[in-house]
Amino acid sequence: MKKSRIYVLAGLLACLAVPGAAVAADKFPSEVVKLVVPYPPGGPTDALARRLAQGAGEKLGTTIVVENKAGANGNIGAEYVARAKPDGYTIMFGTSGPLAINTSMYKKLGYQPETSFTPIMKIGHLPNILVVNPTVPVKNVPELIAYAKANPDKVTYASSGTGASSHLAGVLFNTMAGTRILHVPYKGTGPALNDLLGGQVSMAFTDVLTALPHIREHKLNALGLAAGQRSKALPELPTIAQQGLDGYDVSVFFGIVGPAGMSDQVVSSLNNAFKSAMAEPDIQATLGSQGIVEADQKTPEELAQFIHSEVKKWHDVITNASIKLD
Repeated sequence: MKKSRIYVLAGLLACLAVPGAAVAADKFPSEVVKLVVPYPPGGPTDALARRLAQGAGEKLGTTIVVENKAGANGNIGAEYVARAKPDGYTIMFGTSGPLAINTSMYKKLGYQPETSFTPIMKIGHLPNILVVNPTVPVKNVPELIAYAKANPDKVTYASSGTGASSHLAGVLFNTMAGTRILHVPYKGTGPALNDLLGGQVSMAFTDVLTALPHIREHKLNALGLAAGQRSKALPELPTIAQQGLDGYDVSVFFGIVGPAGMSDQVVSSLNNAFKSAMAEPDIQATLGSQGIVEADQKTPEELAQFIHSEVKKWHDVITNASIKLD
């Protein structure tokens, strides 16, 4: 018998002598998992990702480290994950930008939301809220629409930048309401909010967490929630859809994805770990305090279907408005 055959036989005998040895070698996870956040550290998205990573890591019996790869509205981090080995050790805390909007917004993209990733779990969504400066003489959405139509090109809305959900919310509003409310882009939420508070712009679609303190201090008036259902943070505030724009929904969603081609076993392990972490009381409290609406269904299939519907929705909005970024 040749030496090579002897070595092969010895290896097989070793596996038989130690039950489960071959299986143990493939057990997931056997090393640290990297959770990529495609945005800078310090924001609400990053904070939630870190807390979920801690909880899910404990469930998996390993460490999940958060790595921030910011830039290009989430594209840099998303492309990095899309090109990673599909073994479950590099995954992404994705949002509406890289997982739905950017594919229609950018001329060249190094990934595609529906084919470059393996869906793992939908976390939930953060509704936008329509707020106006108190000097704007309206109290609800129908009054705003009537006022904007009576004053074409005079009502303005601030956004955190072209292509952001705060921008596209206004595009969709104009399309559905038949208004001509002018877009004023800023470099970030902070400058946009400052000018809205100062009266330089009329209104904005911003997230509940950012707007809530100013609403409570009567520095901004809330007209409607840009979501499919009311928020626990402002239960008395009707949605924009409930005020005449049926189907209007502009929320930033969050989901866990990995590179395309991940095995069902690994996806199931990660899904169960993050789902268990979501149920922890302090994470539930964090979701509530940030105005995040938890997903009803947390299966990979649900996230895949949701991404598909969001890609189509924003493709239509962006194409009809002829919005493109380099």
